[in-house]
Amino acid sequence: MPELTYASYLQLDTLLDLQEPRSTPPEHDEMLFIVIHQVYELWFKEMLHEVDKVNRDFTAGDLYGAIHTFKRLRTIMKTLVQQLDILETMTPMSFSAFRERLDTASGFQSYQFREFEFVMGLKRPHMLKYAAGPVAEAALKRRLHERSVIDHFYDFLAHQGVAISDDLRASPPAAGNQPDETIQGALLGLYKGRPELAILFESMTDLDEGFQEWKYRHVKLVERTIGNKRGTGGSLGVDFLKQSLFQPLFPDLWAIRHEL
Repeated sequence: MPELTYASYLQLDTLLDLQEPRSTPPEHDEMLFIVIHQVYELWFKEMLHEVDKVNRDFTAGDLYGAIHTFKRLRTIMKTLVQQLDILETMTPMSFSAFRERLDTASGFQSYQFREFEFVMGLKRPHMLKYAAGPVAEAALKRRLHERSVIDHFYDFLAHQGVAISDDLRASPPAAGNQPDETIQGALLGLYKGRPELAILFESMTDLDEGFQEWKYRHVKLVERTIGNKRGTGGSLGVDFLKQSLFQPLFPDLWAIRHEL
């Protein structure tokens, strides 16, 4: 067996051979565009990995494991936002120089990002029609019909003595996150009486805020780069992206802010 090295462990030869600009003659900024989006997909993969752990933590009642993982997810989300700063160094004219080479490809087809939305409870079944290929479709269908973070969060709240209604338990996974006044009342009581749980709830709110920040920054990046043009591959462009801005992951945590 060959000696394990830094390059072989990370499969660098393969990784660094994955950037294939399509513009002829080469457009300088196309390499940046490819690298940034490949890095995004790696971070999305890691975020899904971490969310799966959060779900296990919640169902097992592991408070400190969940806090730690939410902190990591929030830190990754900050990194995603910072990467937009790098992408914004590419001018609209630089992007236009190779945009047509993208053909039918579009960031709208990022099924890992859509998986993250689904697993966090932002489930929009109609988005399945935009899945590009059988792998993407299978992944999204699985996430659509499996329990989301909020469902596992209810497991955690039950460990803390909160009565979870039969209606909430019976809600189909594909329905996604829905605010619930009974849960809001329970969260308010836990906030005030259990400071260690307040740390968890604030960590969840931090991630939620970071996710909304990333979506806002992404929309503004698209708007400043292509204006009101349709997205590549016939994707729906800025107006569609704006529709889901400021949609919270955890609506119950936001609903009680004025009472804390």
